[in-house]
Amino acid sequence: YIGALGARVICDNIPGLVNKQRQLCQRYPDIMQSVGEGAKEWIRECQHQFRHHRWNCSTLDRDHTVFGRVMLRSSREAAFVYAISSAGVVYAITRACSQGDLKVCSCDPLKRGRSRDERGEFDWGGCSDNINYGIRFAKAFVDAKEKKVKDARALMNLHNNRCGRMAVKRFLKLECKCHGVSGSCTLRTCWLAMSDFRKTGDYLRKKYNGAIQVTMNQDGTGFTVANKNFRKPTKTDLVYFENSPDYCVMDKSAGSLGTAGRVCSRGSRGTDGCEVMCCGRGYDTTRVTRVTKCECKFHWCCAVRCKECQDTVDVHTCKAPKRAEWLDQT
Repeated sequence: YIGALGARVICDNIPGLVNKQRQLCQRYPDIMQSVGEGAKEWIRECQHQFRHHRWNCSTLDRDHTVFGRVMLRSSREAAFVYAISSAGVVYAITRACSQGDLKVCSCDPLKRGRSRDERGEFDWGGCSDNINYGIRFAKAFVDAKEKKVKDARALMNLHNNRCGRMAVKRFLKLECKCHGVSGSCTLRTCWLAMSDFRKTGDYLRKKYNGAIQVTMNQDGTGFTVANKNFRKPTKTDLVYFENSPDYCVMDKSAGSLGTAGRVCSRGSRGTDGCEVMCCGRGYDTTRVTRVTKCECKFHWCCAVRCKECQDTVDVHTCKAPKRAEWLDQT
């Protein structure tokens, strides 16, 4: 697609890019394709992590910022989105390098010769994921926008971007193949591989839960905690400035879609429960008939045959606020 239309035309028409990003886009059109794949992946992961919450990472149609105005507020949701999107770019580029999809990088060239771990010596072999290239490119591309402005929000975004990049590196694992008589591990060939992206998502979700509210320090170079009773943020902590909206009603200025029409769980006392999800407005119940596969049996050699079963379930959805409640919000 990029090849057919020409990198310059494509890159000039992607909204929201700053000059440095446009230049990188034109120089490395194949990497930009990987960045696009990475975007799909981190959005899916974000929606998985927040599927039971009032803010469920919903993307807004035709909005090039992907998350619309939720990003205008310096909230912990914004902190999470910057971290997971930065991680997604690292992951996608690193994977593309290892798969041979990019001209500019391949497997990690530094993983050569012999090394050792707690199990003893091994030879580097196979294809180690070139995470350092992924991190370098993601830093240059993603951070370029924040480096255009020197304000508190840019500093917050740069900090959370870095958290996301480092989170992917945190889950690199050594994978080995044994050689020797009947598979004995007298000789091992090993390589470094990224873990599944879900691990990064789970880790950053925990960091979201423990995100630290901060203010700018007086010389504008870093943060101080907003509440003196809290510990100082480390390089691995997500940071934010403003409290989140409650996301109960649609409020375009805060990037809240509201929870009207969201499915909730009547019996749950958690964030997916109807009381919390519907913000006390109540819910409607609809009886729905579902068709599912059941009584599946394995038939020799290679077939699984199932029956189709019907079951009737109640689906609970949050009521919309009364008109007067949200008119002034939108």
